[in-house]
Amino acid sequence: MSKEIKLSASKRETSGTTAAKALRKTGFIPAIVYGEKGARSVKINTREIDLMLKNHTSENLIVDLSVDGDVIKALLREVQHEAVMGGTIHADFLEISMTKKMRVTIPVELKGEPVGVSQQGGILEHLLRHIEVECLPGDLVEAFDVDVTGMALGKTMLIRDIVLDPKFTVLTSGDVAVATVVAPREEKVEEVAAAEATPEVIGKKKEEEGAAAATAAPGKDAKKDEKKEEKKPAAKK
Repeated sequence: MSKEIKLSASKRETSGTTAAKALRKTGFIPAIVYGEKGARSVKINTREIDLMLKNHTSENLIVDLSVDGDVIKALLREVQHEAVMGGTIHADFLEISMTKKMRVTIPVELKGEPVGVSQQGGILEHLLRHIEVECLPGDLVEAFDVDVTGMALGKTMLIRDIVLDPKFTVLTSGDVAVATVVAPREEKVEEVAAAEATPEVIGKKKEEEGAAAATAAPGKDAKKDEKKEEKKPAAKK
């Protein structure tokens, strides 16, 4: 990482949903720091972590985390947000060694406009959003920039087509598709035509069903006549 990120935390005495809600009202969020000696429950100033996330495009960050004065290197593994407002409500950290490789998933960002789009009228589809790699903590990047300008119509870019720095060991299968340029779907025109024809088909079908029902079963008047015939007394001789 090009710049050190510092974050402060303090030990959290309480746990549970009720305690977490009360903590957030005071301007802090609950967090957990995982390490070789177990997990530690801590609290972090909400404004401080939000400011840190605002200045970075990825949540895969290595920070100098100070827990009550004890500074450790930690990887921000996960951040949870509110479903509606999007506010930060929880964070997980993993204590790391700068000399030991780790597995992380790094975002993929497509750069440029493919010739298959600009010159051939195709559509670019971004199929894979993250690549799993193994690297040293100091080599971690926020995203992999992938140039797609040379992609023609019908071309698919696979993991093995991406050239990364040798310091990254790619763990995602090389056969996985990252992006493709496809022709505009003509099925939409056919769907519209089918939708316009549907009411007529349904109406015709109902007419046919009604005619068949009328032929197969006697009407109400016919049934009444049958009942009258049954009740009519026999003629005297």
